[in-house]
Parts: sequence; C-alpha cells; structure tokens
Amino acid sequence: MSVTGDATERLMRIGEVARAAGVSVRAVRYYEQQGLLTAERSPSGQRLYRQDAIAMVRFFQQMFAAGLTSRRITELLPCWDSGHTDAGQRAMLRVERERLQARIDDLEAARDRLDQVIAITDTHP
Repeated sequence: MSVTGDATERLMRIGEVARAAGVSVRAVRYYEQQGLLTAERSPSGQRLYRQDAIAMVRFFQQMFAAGLTSRRITELLPCWDSGHTDAGQRAMLRVERERLQARIDDLEAARDRLDQVIAITDTHP
C-alpha cells in the first residue's frame, strides 16, 4: 500500500488507525514491520497513515483469522490494490479459498454436533 496521495487527505496517527480498526497499536506496527502497511513520518518522527489504512488493517485481521500468513497476505496485496491478477495469483487465491472452505465445513460439522448434544440434553435435564 502506498501512502503518497492527495495532499489534502488527512493523515492519521498510529493510535487513530488502531482504534478505528479495532486493533492494538502493536498490531499496526507489526503490519508495518511485515511490509504489509507503510507510513509516512511527521517531522517529529510519528507514523502517519492514510485513511485507507483502516480498511487494510481490517483486511489483514480477516486474513490472519482465516489462517493466512503475512507472506501470503503480501502476495494478495497486488490483487487488492489493482483488482487484477495473473494466473498464478488466481490459483493461489483459489487454493486459499478452498482451504478456508474446508475450515468452514469442519466448523459447521462441529456446530451441528454441538446442536445434537444440546438437543439431547434439553430433553434430559
């Protein structure tokens, strides 16, 4: 993600980004260390982010929750930024989607099993 942009855009400090995205300041720093997020620096050295950093951080959180690594997320960023992919990127996206769908299927099966246990225990208090 590039932080250079419209000169009139209000840049946000790291705490503002963290609060708006619902993460810790440490998480935002981690994303920057991993090369997922970039910041400009104020004259006093404070990190400054564009408004779209909030959406990016939320995206990172979703992808980490889905089990993707920071390396894999880095591979996804060009797709996010441009909206275009090459054959290799599309294949990677499909593999990740299939892996995620398998996790969803497993979670749904576990939920269904819990529903069965709840139904049994509701009839036999």
